[in-house]
Amino acid sequence: MRILLFLATNIAVMVLVSLVFNLLGLEGILSTNGVDLNLSSLLIFCALFGFLGSFVSLLASKYMAKRGTRAHIIETPRNHEEQWLLDTVKSLSQEAGIGMPEVGVFPSDAANAFATGWNRNSALVAVSEGLLQRFSREEARAVMAHEIGHVANGDMVTLTLIQGVVNPFVMFLARIIGHAVDRIVFKNERGYGIGYFAVTMVAQLVLGILASMIVFWFSRWREYRADRAGADLTTNTHMINALQRLRQEQGLPQDLPGELTAFGISEQLKQGFGGLFRSHPPLEERIAALKTTR
Repeated sequence: MRILLFLATNIAVMVLVSLVFNLLGLEGILSTNGVDLNLSSLLIFCALFGFLGSFVSLLASKYMAKRGTRAHIIETPRNHEEQWLLDTVKSLSQEAGIGMPEVGVFPSDAANAFATGWNRNSALVAVSEGLLQRFSREEARAVMAHEIGHVANGDMVTLTLIQGVVNPFVMFLARIIGHAVDRIVFKNERGYGIGYFAVTMVAQLVLGILASMIVFWFSRWREYRADRAGADLTTNTHMINALQRLRQEQGLPQDLPGELTAFGISEQLKQGFGGLFRSHPPLEERIAALKTTR
């Protein structure tokens, strides 16, 4: 259902943009200024390229996560710890109303966990060896509840949906800017000159940074929702204790691959302007948010 929503939303956005451009007569304005560009064709090209990239990334997320973290998927528990982890995830997923996800443990001394997958009823939830070794059972259960919350909220699909919308616009606007500069400033009348490629690359870089801010803002917002879901599945106190335990380990190296950072429960600190590119809010703010909603 969420995949259909993903496709329908992206198509609706593209249709709306095309209608707005036609109503404003943007293509005619560009043509008058010597910019011979078929906006509809360009929009379709960018939409297909951007959507497909995000969609393929979503479908391959579980496979890439397993390879990237070298996670051991628990099929037959090897010890009491793995049996407890499997039972805990099963209990939490039943309470959250989702299908039993695959459960894994990945080799890392850092305390972290993540959830991924395109289907909320066939997801992957994994926890680091370091977290299992140093966290209490209540804290570890709260962390797993947070990850189950991500799955139940459909955060993986929603984040892909947002990326599937912003990525085509970055490509689309960057090529319009590059084409306009190539025709108007560099007076190139045939084909594409070096000015087009240089300006397009710079514009795509700048617009990509702005688009990333939007994606990271949503990523931070959904962490509060997952914390709330974790508190509802366990207790407010246990979720706060788990976040405070994570806070004690801030500054330690994180081993999650970059593409999985947004799906972990914590990340390394970023200060100043870098805070706009955090996938997670500061732990202090997450703890404060839980305390105010007791």
